Amino acid sequence: MALIEDHALIGDGRTAALVSRDGTIDWFCFPRFDSPACLASLLGTEANGFWRIGPEAPATTTRRYRGDTLVLETLFQTADGSIALIDFLDIAQPRLIRVVEGRGGATQCRFTLRPRLDYGRDTPALTADGPCVRIAPGLTLTGPIGLAPGDGEITGTFTIRAGERLTFALGARGSEPEAALAATEAHWRAWSARTAISGPWAGIARRSLLTLKALCHAASGGIIAAPTTSLPEQAGGPRNWDYRYCWPRDGSFSALAFAATAHPEEAVAWADWLALTVGDDPAGMRPVYGPAGEQPGAERTLPWLAGYEGARPVRIGNGAASQHQLDMVGAVALALDRAAASGDPAAHWPLRRAMAAHAAAVWRQDDDGIWEVRGGAQSFTWSKIMAWTALDRAIRAAERHGLPAPLDAFRAARAAIHAAVRARGFNRALGAFTQVLDGATLDASLLLAPLVGFLPPDDPRIVGTVEAIGRGLSVGALVKRYHTHETADGLPPGEGVFLACGFWRVAALAAMGRRTDAEGAFAGLVGLCNDVGLLAEEYDPVARRHMGNFPQGFSHLSLVWAALALEGVGVM
Repeated sequence: MALIEDHALIGDGRTAALVSRDGTIDWFCFPRFDSPACLASLLGTEANGFWRIGPEAPATTTRRYRGDTLVLETLFQTADGSIALIDFLDIAQPRLIRVVEGRGGATQCRFTLRPRLDYGRDTPALTADGPCVRIAPGLTLTGPIGLAPGDGEITGTFTIRAGERLTFALGARGSEPEAALAATEAHWRAWSARTAISGPWAGIARRSLLTLKALCHAASGGIIAAPTTSLPEQAGGPRNWDYRYCWPRDGSFSALAFAATAHPEEAVAWADWLALTVGDDPAGMRPVYGPAGEQPGAERTLPWLAGYEGARPVRIGNGAASQHQLDMVGAVALALDRAAASGDPAAHWPLRRAMAAHAAAVWRQDDDGIWEVRGGAQSFTWSKIMAWTALDRAIRAAERHGLPAPLDAFRAARAAIHAAVRARGFNRALGAFTQVLDGATLDASLLLAPLVGFLPPDDPRIVGTVEAIGRGLSVGALVKRYHTHETADGLPPGEGVFLACGFWRVAALAAMGRRTDAEGAFAGLVGLCNDVGLLAEEYDPVARRHMGNFPQGFSHLSLVWAALALEGVGVM
């Protein structure tokens, strides 16, 4: 089974697929991000579906994205010849296209497509139809060579010589695939050309932004967290979650990255998605939604899948949808505020005002927090700070633009939260803000406190918090979310190191003026990207491998934030 980081991502604004180094697509949900996978060997075995094209003889491989695009090119070199395998999802039609191009000599290749519906459980009836094989409604394979459907798979062999090209497409029937390649490549290059980011890390930041863009559901403006489910956060462990959904928090943080890099259209689309999904009553806002704003299905397990490297259970749906996560009101407020700054200052003002009023009403309540703990609600310090943030941004907007709001009540609530966090969220013995009020444990989310403006970066309490986290949660440039054995999160201890937290520390260090430390940490973190610039959710520093869902939006948006911070650009 391929390592998590051995994969590359292709996407089209509807769905996504993962391609391994050997030319195997082992994860593909069709036609939408959260649709049942029709290729699911990533979470089981080859019996659960895959599509492989490559040389029959042993080959060495290298791969790259074709410039600033989501078109992947894998080069296979054998003793007899070389081929390029070009993979992409058609930007115009819902279909996955694979182009085999001869680059030198003559290469004997093998083609195997083993489709399995409903996450690898069902074997479809395959029906030949001229140059096509019908697999399921809307799911058809087309190709230029004779393909033999039988025994639940489609196979074929062919020899390709230098200058020859063969093209295969899986999905809806559409226009000429060669034209689709040119149009798709041009689409991504045009989008990337609008990106505004400078500095020595601009290249890797652009790749992260492209990855985030691939997680945007074009039809709705929703932004999913990752295109996969149940890739484990610890080898063989149970922390396996379905991330093919939209979190108001995560999507809002992505929208901030887009807005800060000259992509306001994504930030505005996300704000419109939020407003349509939530309405003007944030009390009913859920932590998780489907790409089009619907409720995700109930969390359940798929017992027929063995799990990635045996990590079970494999889950679909997400139980966090029923949680109370207070911190998301602040994240949403930041995204709505930034989107309004791109156009109409009063855009979505009823929702922004209602978000602040809701924060004022419920900030004293315990909640499940940014990490979605399953051990019961607690008084998370970061959640209180984000309630403060929702009020602060509403007050600023009302004062600046004369927007109607109960400012006296908002100011009083903002002051009360600030005082409570200063008095009960700061542990003098630790010299740091703590995970919960009146607590004694650290939490990496508090690295963001200076970035939202709760206290200045040079405030001794902020400096102490950043330093304490550096001592207590850091593993080199990596930073743990918290110590799982110290927090009642409802799961057995143990996980990889959450990659986003390391980038948050970089941004905090840069804000504090510790540029040398920030640059060194950033270089160490960027060095963990795979060969095509992608990051999973977590990293195991002992096994030296990626863990968790892949690629992870939280990791990539945080990389962008850190790169901007090193250039003196804030996102919040």
